[in-house]
Amino acid sequence: MSSNETESFRASALSVALTVKDLAASLAWYQDVVGFAAAERHDRDGKLAAVAMRAGDAGFMINQDDGQKGWDRVKGQGFAMMFTTSDDLDALAAGIKQRGGTLEMEPTDMPWGAKIFVLIDPDGYKLVVSSPR
Repeated sequence: MSSNETESFRASALSVALTVKDLAASLAWYQDVVGFAAAERHDRDGKLAAVAMRAGDAGFMINQDDGQKGWDRVKGQGFAMMFTTSDDLDALAAGIKQRGGTLEMEPTDMPWGAKIFVLIDPDGYKLVVSSPR
């Protein structure tokens, strides 16, 4: 941060929650296709309402849309989650494709030294998986 910039607050963590149209379908996609683990499940009125997803130290929440803003509203546009891993990106991408996933971008070496691939979840949220630089 340059000397003329002011820090408005200090955060110690960032949590992400994605609203999804079909929680069961999204849970299956994140677990069975991409390989995340369901770390915690949250019920509301006896019905599954949210699931905390984990991959190593990284995690996020998927929440069932309640439909109050319309079932067909656009989700995910202009938003990306970036995951950095020391795992073999080619092997991760191949596993996702073998399990029925479609990559938006195949593993590609980037000019800044990282390798990345991109996929889109059922609600249009973008996931970028990257190797360390």
